[in-house]
Amino acid sequence: MHLLRKLAIAANVLFVLWIFYNGLNEGWKGTPPEIASYVGLALLLLLNSYLLFEK
Repeated sequence: MHLLRKLAIAANVLFVLWIFYNGLNEGWKGTPPEIASYVGLALLLLLNSYLLFEK
């Protein structure tokens, strides 16, 4: 696996963890669209990581 692919996967996973950490830290007190956008972004980043890993 190429170095840039590994770095992209690591950055995606780190960003997802940061999103969930901030959500837990705030107690998930946001508007429903805000929470949906956080979850949607996390899912897209995880999908991107999976696709990079499986390529």
